[in-house]
Formats: sequence, structure tokens, C-alpha cells
Amino acid sequence: MTTEPYRTPLGRRLSTPVKHVALVLIGFVMLYPVLWMVVSSLRPDDVIFRSPGLVLDGLRTENYAEGWNALTPSFGTYLLNSAVLVLGCIIGNLVSCSMAAYAFARLNFSGKRWWFGIMLGTIMLPIHVIIVPQYVLFSQIGWVNTFLPLIVPKVLATDAFFVFLMVQFIRGLPRELDEAARIDGCGHPRIFLRIILPLMKPALATTTIFTFIWTWNDFFGQLIYLTDPDMYTVPVALRSFVDSTVATSWGSQFAMSVVSLVPIFLAFLIGQRYLVQGIATTGGK
Repeated sequence: MTTEPYRTPLGRRLSTPVKHVALVLIGFVMLYPVLWMVVSSLRPDDVIFRSPGLVLDGLRTENYAEGWNALTPSFGTYLLNSAVLVLGCIIGNLVSCSMAAYAFARLNFSGKRWWFGIMLGTIMLPIHVIIVPQYVLFSQIGWVNTFLPLIVPKVLATDAFFVFLMVQFIRGLPRELDEAARIDGCGHPRIFLRIILPLMKPALATTTIFTFIWTWNDFFGQLIYLTDPDMYTVPVALRSFVDSTVATSWGSQFAMSVVSLVPIFLAFLIGQRYLVQGIATTGGK
């Protein structure tokens, strides 16, 4: 039997502020690179790497205007391309992964355990193993330099992580709901659409947020399949931004990097409650 060490009332009062101060310091260390990038986006190029601090001597807002028009087309085109790609991937994952998860969680079919194990095994496959055969396939059917190689796999429930996430959530729902709906004459399609899907909002929200962040930040896949500058997304455009001039304008690059972080920050800020709820209700089952 173990007992906690006795602490005086003064020690208990001091422990909470110390923990808070430690958390603030750790948080500042983690956020410092982002804060430095934001501050550097408002500095002249010749000052950026000479001043590691966060104090501004002046505001050079021209970096944002120069960065926005530094490439052809403007940076707004790349933001729009990323938005279209993200929207397609989100819809594909929500539809396909939820249907696959319902099948694994509620239906009985031959080899169910084996197929579920194979599905989980695909999580351990690195993208470098499958990128070459995928590229050859998509190249032969003429999909290179389109968004199709990046969206169509999502429609086929290839993101096993989200399938597993939703399977765990559905398994936690009472089967009595299915039985009551079946007594009323509902088949699997109506049970899925009217009973299960409305109750899956936390898992669906988690899938939406993760898909948004991962797709928006993806560089490797988009670099492989998108070759036309008019089709570039934000990560590829930022890399091209460095290659577009002999002397890189770091202030403009940091300014566009800040712009590219705003959608991710807003998505996480708006969906934080659903993200925590979705993970909490699926991870323990």
C-alpha cells in the first residue's frame, strides 16, 4: 500500500502556480518558431536572420503584397486549389470511411476478421512503398496533373485510420437501436443513414479536421502528381516560391507561410471541441 507524501497547505498553494508557470514556459518554447515566423514576415530581408527576438522596430506590410503577387498566377489561385482538393478529400473520406466502418462494425460476412486485419495492416505501409505503382497506374489512365489521383483514393476508403476510428465509435453504440429500427422495417441503408450516421457526429468531425489538416499540409503527394503551375497547391507553391528568384525574399515567403497557416488555425480553433470529443469517445473502446 502506497501513500502520497504529506504536503503542507503552503506547499499545495505553491505547487499550482509553479505548474502553471512551467506550462506557460513550455508552451512559449513550442510556439516560438511560429511567433518568430509571424514577426519575420513583417521585417525587411536584411534584418530577419540578424534578429532572433520577437520585438519589431517597424512594420513592413509590403511583404504580404509582394508575396501574394510573386508567382504567376497569384497566391490566391493556390489557396483555391488547396481548398478544392481539401473539400474533395473530406467528402470522400466521410462517405467511404463511414460506410466501410458500418460494414465492419454491424454486418456479418465471410472473412470479416481477416479483411479487418488487412485493413489495419495498410496503416503500417509507408507511402514510399505504394507511390511508384500508383503513379504508373494514374499516369497510364491520364490522371497526372489533375486532382483525381489525390481525391479518388479517398472515395475508396483507403485511409484505414479513419475507418478504424469510426468502427470503434460504432461499436460503442447500443445494438438495441439497430434492433428497434429493424422491427420497424428498416434495412441496413436506412439504419445507417437515420440511426448510426446522426450519432457519429464526433467521429465525423474528427475525420473532417484531420483530413483537412493532413491534406492541406501534404507536400509529397501533391508534388508528385501536380506539374502545371496553375494546378499547384499551397505547399508546392511555397516551395516554388523559393525557386522563383535567385535571391530569395524571405520576408515575402514568411508572409505567405503565415497566410497558409490561417485556415489550419481556424479549423483547429472551431473544431477543437469536436476533435477532443471524437478521440475521447473512440479511444477507450
